[in-house]
Amino acid sequence: MFQKKTRLDFLEMKKKGELVAWITAYDFPTASFAEQAGMDMILVGDLLGMVVLGYQGTVPVTMEDCISHCKAVRRGAPNTFCIGDMPFLSYQISCEEAVKNAGRFLKEAEMDAVKLEGGRRVFSQIKAIVDAGILVMGHIGLTPQSSGQLGGFKAQGRDVNSARELIKDALAIQEAGAYALLLEAVPPELTTFLTKKLDIPVYSIGAGGPCDGQLLICGDMLGLFQAFTPKFVKKYANIAEIEINAFREYIKDVKTGAFPTDDHCYHILKGKEGEFYEMLKEFV
Repeated sequence: MFQKKTRLDFLEMKKKGELVAWITAYDFPTASFAEQAGMDMILVGDLLGMVVLGYQGTVPVTMEDCISHCKAVRRGAPNTFCIGDMPFLSYQISCEEAVKNAGRFLKEAEMDAVKLEGGRRVFSQIKAIVDAGILVMGHIGLTPQSSGQLGGFKAQGRDVNSARELIKDALAIQEAGAYALLLEAVPPELTTFLTKKLDIPVYSIGAGGPCDGQLLICGDMLGLFQAFTPKFVKKYANIAEIEINAFREYIKDVKTGAFPTDDHCYHILKGKEGEFYEMLKEFV
């Protein structure tokens, strides 16, 4: 059985230079497989809106969606550090709403921490959630919930001015009490600087290698999500192709009568055949 890591373990890993490997998961089997593989952390991200629910973005995802998927992931990975992703408008309205919704991830879904997007503009919310005794991971760079303001799913911090703003956001997130920071789609040079500058762990999703660990979306790395593949993704499998081929083979077998065979059937109990056929006569 794996021993669930804690915030202190992740801090120690940063000090030792031991990299953290983590993925997103949204269901029981994926979480179970991730735990069996020895994954350090699992994020139940609001990207489930796109890769599971079929939305065009993350904005439509609700708290109920997130809580439901978090519960499934926790059942699949009871011994893995799991993070619930706070969906759009679950924390932006007020600090009180932010604390209440963050608490739901712990009380109802047994998550170990929550993640939310934004830097200085959500400083008060992060601090309020932390003051309530809840671990918070920050998330800056390409933030899907505000992709409209960013002009789409585009890399961030690629010029001096935007990089300066991201550094200010990162420092604010640490000051607010977050236990870790996720950088998405920013230059590795900026990732390197922030990893050295901050005392808290700094993780990357499309932000290069020089940091404290890497995150990938399970649907991307497994080849399940076909709409598009971000530049930063390495595909470790093509499960979509495997599933489509399996479905085609199943359709063919059904159409030709090759499935089911006698091996797939449950027969009348031996010695009961006569009674069975006598019973059928009652309905003739």
